[in-house]
Amino acid sequence: MLGRISTYLSNDIAIDLGTANTLIYLKGSGIVINEPSVVAVDQKTKKVYAVGADAKSMLGKTPDHIIAVRPMKDGVIADFDITEVMLREFIKRSQKRRFFIRPRIVISVPSGITEVERRAVVDSAQNAGAREVYLVAEPIAAAIGVGLPVDKPSGNMVIDIGGGTTEIAVIALNGIVTDISIRVGGDEMDEVIIQHVKKTYNLLIGDQTAEHVKMVIGSATKLNQEEEMEIKGRDLVSGIPKILRISSVEIREALTEPLSQIVAALRTALEQTPPELAADIVERGIVMTGGGSMLKGMDNFLKEETNLPINVVEDPLTCVVLGSGKILGSLHLYERIIMRSSRL
Repeated sequence: MLGRISTYLSNDIAIDLGTANTLIYLKGSGIVINEPSVVAVDQKTKKVYAVGADAKSMLGKTPDHIIAVRPMKDGVIADFDITEVMLREFIKRSQKRRFFIRPRIVISVPSGITEVERRAVVDSAQNAGAREVYLVAEPIAAAIGVGLPVDKPSGNMVIDIGGGTTEIAVIALNGIVTDISIRVGGDEMDEVIIQHVKKTYNLLIGDQTAEHVKMVIGSATKLNQEEEMEIKGRDLVSGIPKILRISSVEIREALTEPLSQIVAALRTALEQTPPELAADIVERGIVMTGGGSMLKGMDNFLKEETNLPINVVEDPLTCVVLGSGKILGSLHLYERIIMRSSRL
């Protein structure tokens, strides 16, 4: 009875706590927050300057006493205190009105997360205002968000390419049968672009420039018409700002290493899949979610490497949080796949 009353007196939420972006699903309202996982802090006063999109615009542009940081790295918490601040602010924004009872929160985490990292997520959420915290593996949340029949005795394969990690899982009967998690994702792609420009042109560019290059002319396969774009950075020899043009061909070559790691992980997951479930995957194909799936030609690239159908969902960025939201709405149905924290 107390549990039912608490449900009505609090606004429960689901969170996709990503390396690049944090999304929040409010029960009964849908997705209410979709912001970069960035916080700007004044080191002298410890005052929080900005959180989310405003903080991201400050990356690489702040004076010495202000730092704009991304507290999540490789899908897990790198800075506990800053993550707590970010969560508290996002939770506050998501709550349209004040409730007497703190919310229950479902948070998606990488399937390869360690016990220590899992505890850090739970502690951060509880300190940020959660009454109870439930953790769910990102591949399962993505599969549920897409609408795959995860409760059936048939194989569903999901590859979720996020900012910090790539999660690959075969799911059946509400559980993960085969699971591969590698700490390679969109951030790694940005980093190889930065290093390519640095080594080839002696030009230093920032993370946001590299991300923009990846999104505009980055590709996993040859384009019908190769593209070029201008980038701006600092010449490492003269120290003077400089503009140069780069092509989609060289960016694709730079992306070879992280893409090869993703393919290797996918092949390992397929090798570990039981034969009966593998037959289901041959028939149904692989569902691809996450921001990394939006790289041009990514689906064709994986199709060429595996000879399997690759299905990119309509909105790959929201699958995980939508799945977490569905779990939040029916916690009793998903008890087998969630990890529950102790009650505060």
